[in-house]
Amino acid sequence: MVPGDDAILTHLRRGALEYCVLAMLRDQQLYGLDIARRLSVDGILMSGEGTLYPLLARLRKAGLVDTTWQESVEGPPRRYYSLTGEGRDALASFTRTWKPFRDAVDSALLKGTP
Repeated sequence: MVPGDDAILTHLRRGALEYCVLAMLRDQQLYGLDIARRLSVDGILMSGEGTLYPLLARLRKAGLVDTTWQESVEGPPRRYYSLTGEGRDALASFTRTWKPFRDAVDSALLKGTP
């Protein structure tokens, strides 16, 4: 059985989405809805908000992100997320690993061999 595009995207997202979130928080703190909007712009990284908030909770419990509440002029207070030192280390490790992995996949797909 050959998986369809949606199944393939689900598997790919599962391994990379948390690191995309960490990368977004590298230089700035963001609130959840802003993260969701950025990730779902093209429908590739995230297709809906339903997976984001559990992911953010896991990142917080793992010590990779911190949260703070900030007042908003547009409504209720917002929970902002920022990267911790441990989160920076995890992102750096993923970044070092990603390029060789991506290159090997590209090579396998384009040439048929890694």
